[in-house]
Amino acid sequence: MCCTFWSTRALRRTVHYPRRLLIATRNRPKALEMATILGDLGVEIVTLDEVLPSAPEVEENGSSYEENALLKARAAADGAGLVAIADDAGLEIDALGGEPGVRSRRFLGEDTPFPQKMKRILQLLENTPDEARTCRFRCAVAIALPHNGAFICHGICEGRVAHEMRGEYGFGYDPIFYLPELGLHMAELPPHEKHRISHRGMALACAKEHLRRIFADANTDDGIGH
Repeated sequence: MCCTFWSTRALRRTVHYPRRLLIATRNRPKALEMATILGDLGVEIVTLDEVLPSAPEVEENGSSYEENALLKARAAADGAGLVAIADDAGLEIDALGGEPGVRSRRFLGEDTPFPQKMKRILQLLENTPDEARTCRFRCAVAIALPHNGAFICHGICEGRVAHEMRGEYGFGYDPIFYLPELGLHMAELPPHEKHRISHRGMALACAKEHLRRIFADANTDDGIGH
């Protein structure tokens, strides 16, 4: 897990951010997961559907998770005038050369249901032995500020591609992501267990530290750009 900060200009002045955090996604399971993890920040958490219901979808045309996350967070922050947070994540399978990677949501087409995507991956790896089924979930979380500052946090969770889909929790590729140290698929973990070890949970733990400082400093004379 690591974090990066940059700002396009110094913010050494009084900054007044509304104590509202905008989760920049229309993916309801993801929004719920992020809101749950961020729920103890002591600020109001809102979603795009509540604040910017008519805003167009942001095209995720970046070449990295970081670029896509920042595109979404920046569009939301600029559109709503709020501190906004967004993520981009993917499943990287070594036996497939790192695919689907940053194209995880678009693999086989954006409208293709995830069970169908996972079924195809299992077919592609049908003759691949366990030791060669290594993979990881990688996540980048971006926090965008109305005054152009931005933070990026990262999280990685290592595992293996399972031989079957299993589990009722989670979403996306969780049912085929096997955690050898636990002997469980990601989708078999209750939310509180998943948040502790997952790629998104790690990245959001980093993001929470930045958000605490952002909102704590919102009414000070020093701002947050230092």
